[in-house]
Amino acid sequence: MTLGHWDIIQRASKLYDEVIMAVVANPGKNPLLPIEIRAQLIERAVATLPGVTVGTFQGLTVDYAKNNKISVIIRGLRAVSDYEAELGMAQTNKLLLPELETIFLMTKPEYSFISSSTVKEIAKLGGDVSLFVPPAVNSYLREHFSRGAE
Repeated sequence: MTLGHWDIIQRASKLYDEVIMAVVANPGKNPLLPIEIRAQLIERAVATLPGVTVGTFQGLTVDYAKNNKISVIIRGLRAVSDYEAELGMAQTNKLLLPELETIFLMTKPEYSFISSSTVKEIAKLGGDVSLFVPPAVNSYLREHFSRGAE
């Protein structure tokens, strides 16, 4: 979870009484941390945000939405390239589950350059990610990936 993610979640919590930060176990990606650890870190990071909970799932987003009676997905955008990819996913989700809406929120400019893949690379190499992630995430990554950690 980056500060860009946190920014989107924090702003979404002002728009909706209930926000579920859904963490997906995507077999096509190679995450730095297991889904259980990612969910725990996100829970710590959003603990002060009213109405925000964390859920995990495998499979299709539309199935998770349907099973949890979710009618709106909020997706964060950093740049035009994000929009192109997200638009395709939103249109596909809409075909699979017509009652599901997707809302795009632009991240704040100061977070627009932060990508989770860049943060993952810095962390894996033992670098300082404190400028890019919430404190709870930074503490965990520093403890488990900093230079000299075993």
